[in-house]
Amino acid sequence: MGHRDAIAEVYAGSFRRLTVHLYAVTGDLGEAQEVVQEAFVRALTAPDRFGELENPESWLRRVAVNLAHTRYRRRRTLDRLLRRVGPPPVVPDFSPEHVTLMTAMRRLPPGQRHAIALHYLVDLPVEEVARTLDVSVGTVKSRLSRGRTALAALLDGPAELARAGSE
Repeated sequence: MGHRDAIAEVYAGSFRRLTVHLYAVTGDLGEAQEVVQEAFVRALTAPDRFGELENPESWLRRVAVNLAHTRYRRRRTLDRLLRRVGPPPVVPDFSPEHVTLMTAMRRLPPGQRHAIALHYLVDLPVEEVARTLDVSVGTVKSRLSRGRTALAALLDGPAELARAGSE
């Protein structure tokens, strides 16, 4: 029997037990499944070494518990940092108009989509958009104009949308 077959056999025989144990440790079934799966991934990266272990399930349990502790510490650090930073920014609404606009934006060529998003949604001046996209100011203005025209057609909106914001 090869080492990978041995790992498959250990997986079939111990995944459930390991998951139940880690669920008790973490209090989160999804988290428990993830750390147990990650432990098996680590076993698969060194199948020869794993095949030589006297008690592979014990090794997997130790790796999964260590992973759970590491993730907990990282999450605790992130939580402290987020409390210092303050509340998260307001997320844009998902009104029907917003969804329609985002759907139309996805249909634009990437250059036009990036220029419109940076200029109109992020509120960057044309010069900053040009620096960000590493193109000329004229290219940005062209992409904005063509993008507005395309959006107006996609949204069946008035022709004023295509002229709005012309600079």
